[in-house]
Amino acid sequence: MENMLECVFIVLWLQFGWLSGEDQVEQSPQTLRRQEGDSISLNCSYTVSNFRGLLWYRQDPGKGPELLFLLSSVGKPEHKERIRATLFEKGSSLHITDSKPEDSATYLCAVETQCSQAPASLHQNP
Repeated sequence: MENMLECVFIVLWLQFGWLSGEDQVEQSPQTLRRQEGDSISLNCSYTVSNFRGLLWYRQDPGKGPELLFLLSSVGKPEHKERIRATLFEKGSSLHITDSKPEDSATYLCAVETQCSQAPASLHQNP
């Protein structure tokens, strides 16, 4: 008999650093329902200045976000048990294979940027 338990995945995005008018981070789908055992794919796309890294978080109800992955190398997948994340030139994907009820959570995509393009300069006090 097929297990009818549904796993619910809620995805949001966070942005670290300063956003200019042209910077965008989008995550899809926003809500996802799957049967236990299904594979799940979440996507995050970004157009930001001064990209430094992309982070995936998982947040269980009533708890703070837990860092799953910090990605900074394009094309190099990172793995944790049944979860895999890959960084692309302008996006990232998070895949969960053989989903379990305990995978139900809020998943967050965050992009880390550098706040300023101006180089830092030091001035000696007189």
